[in-house]
Amino acid sequence: MKKIRHSILNGKEIFVGLEDSKKTWKICVRSGRTVVHETSMPADYDVLRNYFLNKYPDCKIRVMYEAGFRGFELHDKLVADGWQCVVTPPHTVTQEKCNKQKNDRIDSRRLAKNNENGDYRSCRVPSRQEREDRQVSRLCNQIQKDITRISNRIRRAIQYHGLEKHFPLKDNWGPRHYREAEEMLTKLSISDSLRFTFQVYFKELHEVRAKKAEILKRLRALGKSERYKRVVSLLQSAPGIGPLTAIRLALEWGDIRRFGRKEAFAAFLGLIPSDYSTGENDHKGHITKQGNRQVRAWLVESAWVSIRHDPVLLEKYQAVISRCGSGKKAIVAVARKLAMRLRGILLSGEPYQVGLIEG
Repeated sequence: MKKIRHSILNGKEIFVGLEDSKKTWKICVRSGRTVVHETSMPADYDVLRNYFLNKYPDCKIRVMYEAGFRGFELHDKLVADGWQCVVTPPHTVTQEKCNKQKNDRIDSRRLAKNNENGDYRSCRVPSRQEREDRQVSRLCNQIQKDITRISNRIRRAIQYHGLEKHFPLKDNWGPRHYREAEEMLTKLSISDSLRFTFQVYFKELHEVRAKKAEILKRLRALGKSERYKRVVSLLQSAPGIGPLTAIRLALEWGDIRRFGRKEAFAAFLGLIPSDYSTGENDHKGHITKQGNRQVRAWLVESAWVSIRHDPVLLEKYQAVISRCGSGKKAIVAVARKLAMRLRGILLSGEPYQVGLIEG
């Protein structure tokens, strides 16, 4: 049977759907519009490599798997061994509307079928250097979440033990307020156990803030490096974009030229309205929020600054808010317009021009 399969598949194109999980890989192999083999194996690249070499030594192989927790390492290894690989965004994988079942085996079949039919969208695979540099920016996000988590613990402990009367501020505590709270707690008459608890909380808060300062220093250094300084300089020419936002956008966006149309770039950012239209009914909903939500947050923050410096963006804000009455919708519209302008200056290589009205 093995010899017959090799004879039939010799020199043919092989389309593989790989469903990735932490410990195992489900594999579905298709060729000639039919499933030729299905199997399960440990999530170990050497096992997968030997499987391809032993069963399909003379075939042209293309593997497709969904982007996920394992990143692009599997892609790099497959390409290095001379095989094609497609990494597809999970939310774009097509499937039958009536399908009410989902498991790893069914998913591998679906990926293999889409792979063979060419019915997929592929992710851009950043270089290893880009991925490793980008991790510094994402580490900054993680550390900021730790700062927020520890800060909330301190506030909740103050409230739980009835100490809030000693602190006049109710909301929006900043770093200065936590320093004042730490000093105040040293003067209050509280038990040794509670004092020890707050000391541990504040020690942890100081440590994570020191880590964040170190990360920000690294990001600034990346922004001045030869790899990124040109892009960062262009982005910084826009109002509301500082050096840290510029390098983080550069790391997340990569080569902007892959977006041939501005609509595609807006869709990548998740800044286009969702569409629920059918027949005579035409309904546009909230923005899709696809892509990196942190990038959208940076753009919105920058938009609030930019409307104070660029009259064209301010006019956009005022036009939207007069039409719908929502400041939130208006600033999102400004963020989208700002993103399109940033794309424009990256493509042209020319700095941002305040007040320029597009033709």
